[in-house]
Amino acid sequence: MIRPHDSAIVRTLGHIVIPIAQLFGIYVLVFGQHGPGGGFVGGVIIAASMILGILIFGIDSPDSVLARKILHGDGLGLLIFAGVGGLCLIGGGQFLNYSYLQIPSLDEASQHYVGILLTQIGVAVDVAVTGVSIAVSLSFEEDEIPNDEVTNV
Repeated sequence: MIRPHDSAIVRTLGHIVIPIAQLFGIYVLVFGQHGPGGGFVGGVIIAASMILGILIFGIDSPDSVLARKILHGDGLGLLIFAGVGGLCLIGGGQFLNYSYLQIPSLDEASQHYVGILLTQIGVAVDVAVTGVSIAVSLSFEEDEIPNDEVTNV
């Protein structure tokens, strides 16, 4: 199991670096359609910052609350992604054809921008959840897994 780091320097730098990394991940996510980046890269950066928080402060720390809560969001990104595609289908177009995105009071350029952004957010959420869940799963040894996480097949 991952235990909190005991160095005051590492913990202080963690309090500085982690929010900056998360802000950069959001920047890469939002402006990824105008340059390198997007949902996958933004999700990886956000997941890496949460994993860094777990490594520095421990999984049970109040500083790792976001990393624990994001584990419950598995599938949320898929719902966002499929929801955007479904709105395009409802509008009479193909799946993820943003010209038919059914959001009132948006012109076609805004429909494309909002559709791409929502799609990228869905991808980023799934990538971040997957990255954090893999790191948390690998941090436990077999005898440390809580009983409610063990399922008998």
